[in-house]
Amino acid sequence: MVSVGVFVGLIVVVTILSKSHADRNVYPSAGVLFVHVLEREYFKGEFPPYPKAGDSSNDPITFNTNLKGYPDRPGWLRYIQRTPHSDGVLYGSPASEHMGKPTIIEITAYNKRTFETARHNLVINIMSIEEFPLPYQAEFFIKNMNVEEMLASEVLGDFLGAVKNVWQPERLNAINITSALDRGGRVPLPINDLKEGVYVMVGADVQFSSCLREVETPQNQLRCSQEMEPVISCDKKFRAQFHIDWCKISLVDITKVVPVHSNRPDAGTGVLPDIGEYNPPSESLKNRDYFADFLITLAVPSAVAMVLFIILAYSMCCRREGVIQLVHHSSIQKSTKELRSMSKNREISWPLSTLPVFHPVSGEVVPPIHPDNYETTSMPLMQTQTNLQNQIQIPQQQSSGK
Repeated sequence: MVSVGVFVGLIVVVTILSKSHADRNVYPSAGVLFVHVLEREYFKGEFPPYPKAGDSSNDPITFNTNLKGYPDRPGWLRYIQRTPHSDGVLYGSPASEHMGKPTIIEITAYNKRTFETARHNLVINIMSIEEFPLPYQAEFFIKNMNVEEMLASEVLGDFLGAVKNVWQPERLNAINITSALDRGGRVPLPINDLKEGVYVMVGADVQFSSCLREVETPQNQLRCSQEMEPVISCDKKFRAQFHIDWCKISLVDITKVVPVHSNRPDAGTGVLPDIGEYNPPSESLKNRDYFADFLITLAVPSAVAMVLFIILAYSMCCRREGVIQLVHHSSIQKSTKELRSMSKNREISWPLSTLPVFHPVSGEVVPPIHPDNYETTSMPLMQTQTNLQNQIQIPQQQSSGK
């Protein structure tokens, strides 16, 4: 595992082994980017070797990190690992309020081949630095980088070197790195080697250079509003390795920022005050009569239903319109019964399929396929093949010898 504190032109390794085999101490500075690499090679010694020689490097290993005694990491600390075959990275920017108390991070490595685990502790001791925070801060958006690529010490050192060449400060620190996905960006399509994009914040002790302030000119602001690239004279110093979106650059002078004080209530201890033990109500409760409530619940709906029934009966039986409707309904019912009885006695012509036909072999006249007692109203127009075979038995032609 490797931890680095990033300054311009200098990469300081601040990992110190403690007496415990599973603990490591790191000493990042408040307000400076902290990067800690979880190397897979370091944890492979905790797992049994692979049966085949030379294949141990292919073990898929993933990491889980959390604050000791809690399910997640501190708010300022992030973690990323793209694949089980790549190293994990812890990164973030601790603030001044985190100083003075060690932060213990539990790191659990999972070997997905053997399903074994190894657990180490990382003790983060946040130190203070002079002139914290740096008064002038600039945030750049780099379009052609992912966050794990930017966290590499060589790449981040090259970017800070280019910024120092443009800004010319005496002190320059990397303050924070944020993936564009954490700012609401979309996951890029897997075509043309597209990247997610990274926001990199740096701080310096001198005023912003004229090149950095060129983006604030009215001409460049107009080009940005029209989704056109602004004209920046120092862009060529970054273009060889870093594609910067100058329309998204942010320049902040914290000496001119008006602090906003919110009146928040004092945080308590989180423990409820002691008001004694719980006293349940006494057993001698006053009896209550629910008979009146029962009558009201049952009598009122019954009375309303009775009134509606009386009104409906009066309208249907005692008024002229209601009597007419009842008579009309009765006449319709009688007419329907009469039509049904007449339809059973009507005479219709027989369908052609039911008339007598000649037998194709003997030449005899075959009687109708329906008996005389069939009702004409229920006789189908066409007989099915099954019914025809059951009703007509074709005599077989006798041979000349019999």
